[in-house]
This record gives sequence, C-alpha cells and structure tokens, in this order.
Amino acid sequence: MIYFVEDDNSIRELVIYTLSGSKMEAVGFALPSAFWKAIGEQLPELILLDIMLPEEDGLSILRKLRKDPRTSRIPVMMLTARSSEYDKVIGLDTGADDYLPKPFGMMELVARVRALLRRSAPEEIPHTGETFQVGELFVDPDRHIVQVDGADVSLTYKEFEMLCLLLRNSGIVLTREQFLDKVWGYTSYIESRTVDVHIRTLRQKLGRAGRYIRTIRGIGYKIEVNEHET
Repeated sequence: MIYFVEDDNSIRELVIYTLSGSKMEAVGFALPSAFWKAIGEQLPELILLDIMLPEEDGLSILRKLRKDPRTSRIPVMMLTARSSEYDKVIGLDTGADDYLPKPFGMMELVARVRALLRRSAPEEIPHTGETFQVGELFVDPDRHIVQVDGADVSLTYKEFEMLCLLLRNSGIVLTREQFLDKVWGYTSYIESRTVDVHIRTLRQKLGRAGRYIRTIRGIGYKIEVNEHET
C-alpha cells in the first residue's frame, strides 16, 4: 500500500491512477488529518508527500514520521514544486529517501517508487550473525542495532544501509555512484548530492563516532580508523 498526501486534486488523482495502472495499490489524501487517521489504522509500504499542504506542511509530517518508531523506517519520497537545491537538501536532511520536483513524468515516478519499494522490502535471507565494532561504534545488521558508547542511535533505513555498506567494505573507498546503486537501486534519476546529504546526517547522528567516515575528495567515502583512535 502506498499513501500519497497532496491537496491538488488533479495531481493526486493522476498519480493514484498511474500507480494503480502499474499494479501498485495506492490511496490519496487531500488533508494531513486524513493521512494521520489512516496511519493509525494501517501502515503503508511507502509514502509520497507534498510539502505545501493545508493544516500541516510536509516537512513537519516527515519529522513526525521519523521520530515515531512505528513509521521511522517507512520510505518517504517528497513530490513538490520546491525544486531548488536548498529545498532538496532540507527535505533529505529531514529524512526523505528521495525528492522529485514538479512537474515530473509519470514513468520516472513509477521507476523511483519501484526502486524504493524494492530496496525497502525485507530480504528472505538467513541471519549471518555478523556484527561490526569500530572504536566506540557497534552495529548488528541482523537486529538493526546501532550503538555509540553503548547508547542506541536511531537511523533511517537509507542511513542504516549506507553505514552497513561502509562497514562491509572497511578501508575501501566507495563512490557516490556505488552508494546510489547499492542503497537506492538506481543511478539515473537521483543526484549524487543525495549521498552527501545522507552522509552528513549519518555523521551527525553517530556523534563522535562519525569521524570514522572519511571523505575522499573527488571520489567518495570510506570507513577508516587511525591507529591512535583504536
């Protein structure tokens, strides 16, 4: 199930029609209050969210979604007329998984939605039992646990996947394109700037353990611990 919050009737109806025609169940909401009521009754697999809304703006909705453990890992794509780089950064910093400015093509929307659903779907794989310890940073991928100095750290789905990708390739420089391919599932429709924004928020959430994520200028990022830090 996909929820779409959009007060423009024509846009909302077109998107719902397109997703339904692509064999994806979708429900539209003109008002945030109706959306919150639906969230209380059934959690969706993905949320499409406009920013400029009556009652409550989309960024406020996104912040609440990310703070609630029930909804913190649900993929959210912002669909908005605000298309400046600043607006995109704000949306991604707040916890959006993707950002599609209006006007947008229906084929591109469907491609992005499918990619988000594919990446967020639980994988039917056995637990590996692998854990990672880098200085004061501890990560258990199977149990989705991230701790710094024994204190739990709450990450979004994309932030967690990026951290695990770095840890599984410790010491190896990963390019922005590799992050987009492995974490987002596509490279054609999303800007590499998205990776930089998520890395920045990941570092902030990890606190002093964020220093282990090194920037390799002009290439990408890697996890690395200097000898004097171990």
